[in-house]
Amino acid sequence: MLLHHMLGLDFPIIQAPMAGVQNWELAAAVAEAGGLGSIPCGMLSPEQVLTEIAAFKQHSHKPYNLNFFCHKMPEIDNDKMAAWEQRLAAYYAEMNVSPPNQMGNLRVPFDDATAEILEPHKPPVLSFHFGLPAEHLVRRIKSWGTVIMSSATTLEEGIWLEANGVDIVIAQGVEAGGHRGMFLTTDIASQMGTDALVRALLTTLTVPVIAAGGIASHQGIVTMMDLGTAGVQIGTSYLLCDESKASPVHRDALKSQMASTALTNLFSGRPARGLSNRLMKDLNNISSDAPDFPYASIALGPLRARAESGGMPDFSPLWSGENRSGCREIPAGQLTRSLWSGAD
Repeated sequence: MLLHHMLGLDFPIIQAPMAGVQNWELAAAVAEAGGLGSIPCGMLSPEQVLTEIAAFKQHSHKPYNLNFFCHKMPEIDNDKMAAWEQRLAAYYAEMNVSPPNQMGNLRVPFDDATAEILEPHKPPVLSFHFGLPAEHLVRRIKSWGTVIMSSATTLEEGIWLEANGVDIVIAQGVEAGGHRGMFLTTDIASQMGTDALVRALLTTLTVPVIAAGGIASHQGIVTMMDLGTAGVQIGTSYLLCDESKASPVHRDALKSQMASTALTNLFSGRPARGLSNRLMKDLNNISSDAPDFPYASIALGPLRARAESGGMPDFSPLWSGENRSGCREIPAGQLTRSLWSGAD
């Protein structure tokens, strides 16, 4: 079944949840235009999640998607944290800042407490990154009548998701921006392009498949729908929209014709695709010194703040997919309608 028929949308377009660069405003604009707006919740407190839901509902009565992470929080390795700060010591000296003395705003996984606050709202859609929450939580969510989606980056992950109760699988091709949703492997070499991944999942799964990664135009949508997907998920193209909260340095980087993307673990501890900047180039994108997700981000906080205050993107996670051709500085509703219709 096509996505828009399942959820009562006008168009089978999901706005990808993008933590740190958007809130309910982008989600509501896409929803009002006929797509599925998504609110990233992995970096929010329970109170903030409820605030986002309330704000969305004040501006739209359309379906919405709440997105959460499903990683296991590892114990903090103080030795590795100290070694990471030492690796960054020259940058601290150059930028005249000190290592942080507090944890900051970390990405946290979906849990029973989160389910408790959501239950009265019975959200239309919940999507997950890094697998699914515990089995009892999946059953609880389904009891609300909520549709469950999650990202697969390999065929094996798609098979696992279907076997564990997902309603829709999002095929996250390696071209996609932001964090890889990989959860059955840590091998970056296992990551497939969107076209190949979609074809593999469609021939194996019985649940609907959504294509994500490298889709930035009407023709890109048509191509994926012709393969048999139930819809598409688009993120990068929305980053320059009026409702985006992307920082000025992030926006400038997105508009640069020279900027390329790469997978990096430097900003969080897990592989994610972003625009190359000084830190990525200096440390060759991937470093075994980076603490486990989500703790790697802590040490970079002061460097990022100081650099961005001077208009420099050197220490910022500039998440972006490989295809930035759809980025436009227009309202998100206008972009959503033009992506579906093909009108400029």
